[in-house]
Amino acid sequence: MKTETHTQTDTVRVTLVIGSNRTGRFGSVIAEWLLGRVREHDGFEVDVVDVAEADLPTTFASTPEATARLAEITPRLAAAEAFIVLTPEYNHSYPAGLKNLIDWHFHEWRAKPVALVSYGGMSGGLRAAEHLRQVFAELHATTVRDTVSFHNAHAAFDESGHLKDPTAPNAAARVMLDQLSWWGGALREAKRRRPYGG
Repeated sequence: MKTETHTQTDTVRVTLVIGSNRTGRFGSVIAEWLLGRVREHDGFEVDVVDVAEADLPTTFASTPEATARLAEITPRLAAAEAFIVLTPEYNHSYPAGLKNLIDWHFHEWRAKPVALVSYGGMSGGLRAAEHLRQVFAELHATTVRDTVSFHNAHAAFDESGHLKDPTAPNAAARVMLDQLSWWGGALREAKRRRPYGG
């Protein structure tokens, strides 16, 4: 997907990371809804990194294939000033493909805010989101407090991919994006004044 830009000088460069690579995943439906909310917010330039398209090996060997894939992904993560991570919940946590993408990088996450959007069954993916908070803390990233979660996500959307009742999710997304915009701008300004040395 292409990067979308706005003319405002105070916009935050945000990268949406789609965290599932499972065949038949539902995450693409939620990603489309989420991109709509980001575009409506008008405080962001948005790029999309999809774990399903990353195809990184799990051995962390610097093979030519891995180097080529990283050459496509790493600069985009590095250019981001903030992230939105969309994750399902698999076995009480987040997918291995998402962890693999995260682990291939380190400096790209540092001193940047991360918003979490989760989906799943009864838990709405909240256990996956909480596990990700610990991971991003280790990487010197800060997760924003408010999340968006979809409990029984398939039932929340109709066959055309639209929310049956968008009121609560849209409101939650607005709060989350307001926080992400604030943190993105604040950390950008802080790093201009004093480079992060943690």
